[in-house]
Amino acid sequence: MRFEFTTAARIVFGNGVAGDLPSWVSGLGQRALVVTGRSPARTAALQESLRGAGLWLTVLPIEGEPTISVIADGLNQARNAGCDVVVAIGGGSAIDAGKALAALATNPGPVLDYLEVIGLARPLAQAPLPFVAVPTTAGTGAEVTANAVLSSPEHRLKVSLRDSRMLPRLALVDPQLTHDLPPAVTARTGMDALTQLIEPFVSPKATPMTDALCRDGIARAARSLKRAFTDGQDPAAREDMALSSLLGGIALSNAKLGAVHGFAAVLGGVLPGAPHGAICARLLPLVCRANLTALSRRAPHSPSLERYCEVARLLTGNPGARPEDGLAWLQTLGDDLSIPSLITLGLTPWQFTEIASKARQASSMKGNPIELTQEELLEILQTA
Repeated sequence: MRFEFTTAARIVFGNGVAGDLPSWVSGLGQRALVVTGRSPARTAALQESLRGAGLWLTVLPIEGEPTISVIADGLNQARNAGCDVVVAIGGGSAIDAGKALAALATNPGPVLDYLEVIGLARPLAQAPLPFVAVPTTAGTGAEVTANAVLSSPEHRLKVSLRDSRMLPRLALVDPQLTHDLPPAVTARTGMDALTQLIEPFVSPKATPMTDALCRDGIARAARSLKRAFTDGQDPAAREDMALSSLLGGIALSNAKLGAVHGFAAVLGGVLPGAPHGAICARLLPLVCRANLTALSRRAPHSPSLERYCEVARLLTGNPGARPEDGLAWLQTLGDDLSIPSLITLGLTPWQFTEIASKARQASSMKGNPIELTQEELLEILQTA
């Protein structure tokens, strides 16, 4: 047995811990670039607490998923202001933008030079600025991952900037910051979190450490996602989902993802504005079914088959559950959470062949329990 395990330098979790943000940041720098979601007013109290601690702030709202041009503009803003620390307070888009800005602020050249797939994938020559992540949603786990996902509209792709030094110095996870999330956001981010627990668990790169995190996270999401969707003020449900998201982020960083995210990376570029979590929610049961069929036919002794049995037991709470029970549970949950169909999100049949071909090349596919054929990927899309 041999494996590595990495995560953020420090993780602080609990209700109210966001109140400690100024004391943490003031030890890392004095001129902070604060990256927020599209509504900076939502984090105004935290911004004022930073100013009250004597920090000088430049605030950068991220309207949607960060694009290459948005990051380029943000870099100019950060450099002109002389920022020496980056703080991201928001969802996955804000945190990914913050990671990219912290990494590139210390490295010369255009953004494209450092991106995978469409760029030169140059390694970072210099260490990033100190970076602190404060998630206000419960889904992406971006506060504990070492990459930033950026959108390139001209290429119709989402691609990553990746370096182990991009892991945050501090992930400050406060479930109370998620209490005001609308039900639709709770649903799609929660389904992203669940996907990011199931895919690393069935991955051939899973380890005993990621297994422990995934088992706990899947059980928490299974009992609490629908509750958080129904009642956003349920503190126990919000705490479960915040922790599930965190555990999923750590797991995917160490055990990889799978075909759901392989598809999602491509679909996110093809369907601008389609929520990542909604894409994952609708594909998850279908990818699981395709994997189970392929494993049964081509790798009947794969340990991933038993992993899918365990996933079903964790989801349903039934010790005798079979994989098919887990698939039905996931499909029903997507319906109960009012997740839109991929047709509603804009997917059309003429795009299938291109999407399947690009998805096969996606880095996330490396964690899938079995290599799926072009025909199997097309069948998933047709069913979706």
